[in-house]
Amino acid sequence: MTSYSPSRRTALVLTGTGAHGAYHAGALRALQEAGVKIDVVAGQGIGAGSAALAAIDGAARLWEPNGVWRSGAANLYRWRWPLRIVAWLGLVLMTVLLAPVFVLLLGLLVYLLRFLLEMLHVDAGQSLTAAYAGWLQVAFAGDNLPTSVPRFVTIALATILAVLVLGGVLAGRRTRSRRAERGWWWRIVAAPIDARVARERFTAAVWELIRGAAPVARPARVALARRFSEVLVENAGQPGFRELVLVATDLDARRDVVAALLAEPYRQQFLAPRPGRDRRSEVLDLAGASRDHVIDVIEAAVTPPMLCDPQLVTFASDSFWRGETHRLCDRPGAVERLLEEVAEAGATQAIVVTAVASASAPHRLRTPRLDVRGRFGEFQSVSESTALRDALETLAPRFDSVYVIQPGHNPIGPFDLSGAYDEASDRQQELSELMERAYEDAYRQFIEPVVGASGEHLAHASVAARVEGTADDLRLR
Repeated sequence: MTSYSPSRRTALVLTGTGAHGAYHAGALRALQEAGVKIDVVAGQGIGAGSAALAAIDGAARLWEPNGVWRSGAANLYRWRWPLRIVAWLGLVLMTVLLAPVFVLLLGLLVYLLRFLLEMLHVDAGQSLTAAYAGWLQVAFAGDNLPTSVPRFVTIALATILAVLVLGGVLAGRRTRSRRAERGWWWRIVAAPIDARVARERFTAAVWELIRGAAPVARPARVALARRFSEVLVENAGQPGFRELVLVATDLDARRDVVAALLAEPYRQQFLAPRPGRDRRSEVLDLAGASRDHVIDVIEAAVTPPMLCDPQLVTFASDSFWRGETHRLCDRPGAVERLLEEVAEAGATQAIVVTAVASASAPHRLRTPRLDVRGRFGEFQSVSESTALRDALETLAPRFDSVYVIQPGHNPIGPFDLSGAYDEASDRQQELSELMERAYEDAYRQFIEPVVGASGEHLAHASVAARVEGTADDLRLR
């Protein structure tokens, strides 16, 4: 490893899932304020959305008050609407089924209160129990509880079944697949988490940056993708604009898809054939014929696997896949492929940003998560941490230097979009704290010891911006 130098081609690699994108926002804010030179920004998972915005000088959309991670972040990955409705109906159903038990428990409290009143020589106890006995006879008489409870249970169960079937039918229509599928009833369950809000949030942020202040309606997906590519090509080399590399996974082709928009001469080197690998089947040149798919790849990358339905991408009829529709999503551990492609793009320095904490010391075991989101989040974090460690050991010799920005401790998992309880500090931590921690980690782990030690002068405006930002944070606190 050699010392840091802004004269070398530098890549910023953003990796992670879900809520860990807030960590990217804080790190990007610090790197931007410090004036760190970045030539290529690359992303995997939720980092693909951050990278797409950072490539067109829009990283501020991540941390601004009305940005991705400060407004409505808790709704990015929600339970699918059929499951939410079923959950509420199930809660009401259990309440109705337990109504007779509640009535009996109320009677127990009434008779206990009568006993206490009699001990205090108060005559109201007998009238209280008499009133309860009369009300009890009315509740269990005729068409009241004995008839209304079974009727309501039947209606609730029928509604739950109808909601599940409707959700399964709509999920099947969204797939638009003509391939035969056995076990169609599995569509009723389908993927439990809906990633469409996250896809829409990043796509809308991209369009807001492109249109500026013009009151223009958002165009179709293909037109927006072409406009995004045009903006990057037209502003190549301008301050705030960077080359872009994104990675998603094609479930049907069983391989990763790499979307890249690079400047010459790196573009030709990146697209050149490699021994034993057909680059046409896995590389999308966003500056060429594949520019229509940049939004598809961004939305696919921010879609976690298994928990969410994959993004459907229809390739052009004159492409390698001849008009086929493939299912794309994220892949835990794709950071190794991302670093490999960044090296192929000519980067000799890499700054990796990950919200997964480094290995813990002994006797710091956490309470296991039992919820579905928590379990999948732990699996995602372990996969990313393992892949990053292996990638650094394998691919580090291809770079002059590799720097990693990561927290020493992070209780927030990939799907803890409303924050998480931290056992170490015995309190609830929010995404805003994760963002501020990333800001501090970027300065403490990279900007001050690496950039500062290299002798590079930080612009006065950057330092002033940092001081002003710190003052704003103190006022908020």
